[in-house]
Amino acid sequence: MYGIILAGGSGSRLWPLSRELCPKQLLKLTGEKSLLQVTYERLLNIMPQMKILSITNTKHLANVKVQLKDFCESPLVLSEPVSKNTAPAAAVSAKYIAQKNNSDDILLVVPSDHVIHDTEKFALAVKEGEKLAQNGYIVTFGVKPSYGETGFGYIKTGSKIDNGFNVENFVEKPDTETAQKYLQDKSIFWNSGIFMFKISVFFDELKKHASEIFEILENISFESSDEIPFVEFDKMPNISLDYALMEKSQKLAMIELQSDWKDVGSWDAIYDISEKDNSGNVFVGHVLDEGSKNSLVYSSSKLVATIGLDDIVLVETEDAILACRKDKTQNVKHIYETLKQQNDNTHLVHKTVYRPWGFYTVIAQGQGFLSKIIHVNPKQRLSLQSHNHRSEHWVILSGTALVVLDSKELILNSGHSVDIPLKAIHSLQNPYDEPVEVIEVQKGDLLIEEDIIRYEDIYGRA
Repeated sequence: MYGIILAGGSGSRLWPLSRELCPKQLLKLTGEKSLLQVTYERLLNIMPQMKILSITNTKHLANVKVQLKDFCESPLVLSEPVSKNTAPAAAVSAKYIAQKNNSDDILLVVPSDHVIHDTEKFALAVKEGEKLAQNGYIVTFGVKPSYGETGFGYIKTGSKIDNGFNVENFVEKPDTETAQKYLQDKSIFWNSGIFMFKISVFFDELKKHASEIFEILENISFESSDEIPFVEFDKMPNISLDYALMEKSQKLAMIELQSDWKDVGSWDAIYDISEKDNSGNVFVGHVLDEGSKNSLVYSSSKLVATIGLDDIVLVETEDAILACRKDKTQNVKHIYETLKQQNDNTHLVHKTVYRPWGFYTVIAQGQGFLSKIIHVNPKQRLSLQSHNHRSEHWVILSGTALVVLDSKELILNSGHSVDIPLKAIHSLQNPYDEPVEVIEVQKGDLLIEEDIIRYEDIYGRA
């Protein structure tokens, strides 16, 4: 059995904490590990690391690899050149595994944004699902509803088969009244978004029900490369696995997932899984409250004072504040999409941006200039790079930096500075045991991260 972790989502319903370049699966929302890391760890209880494949978007590739290196020196990660939703991601991952191993393995496909604490019951459900998958079923895993959730899809089951159920049909996200009715129907389950199937069965069903994906997949080969070809993958439809296949296939079976399970897709879901005080509140960060009830208040950088809130979600980040009723958190994605349409960077990135080598924080920005503080962790380095549209000026605030500038190497201590001219090949490096902090001032007509030409990079981004 192979595991496929779908790690390419944007997490739009968890804005403003989740951003396009720092999506929810990379965030530590439930403890000391990110959602991606706990997903990977969960699969390690079932299969060895060499049989776990993660697929993500190219802009998240370096961060995904860095997070997974906590568990595996060389994690297996595919990079989508463009986002095309879960059906193309699963299809191309299956093709990769099939070609590299020349076998008809069983694949367990899991999202990277689930919280499951009872990993033993999860592993038992997977073993039960494996039996059905061996018999030619496409297996889905259902969760018994505990409340009338309108943000999940549902599965209606039919007769028993072996250790599971036939699937009669998938039900789209319902309205509140319908969701309440589903609570009384023992044949209806939440759709967890976890699937299992043999590669050959999956390909046969794609050919039958999602021929466009199958035909494009025929032109993709991994025999001589681990790269997903942009030209072919860009032709893929933007469609979920549910829509493309699960709602159409006649080979579906369901196993009940009896472990705890939560799709951490919205702020009310974060509220549900968090420890609450005696008034039903969840406070994260620097929060001062008086008389609030059943509310979630999240502060990332400032003091947030609240008085008399009831069933409210309030989230503060460095550059944005979200306030809404707890039963309206599914609509946060509309704010995210509006910001994206308006080319507002608050959908894209935080003021503080984490990179494999450390992080930077934007402190000021105006016409023709941008300034940031760069923090480089010990033994790390930025890529060897140049810029066509900007020059830079660096001032070392703390630590000792090794600066590569064209053919020279400079050792700079606190208080030292250096100019990086337009088009100069340069790198900021920290080969020492203490972190380095630098003020960077950019000047130019185009001050964007895309104005980076990389020549060498230890994180594989060149």
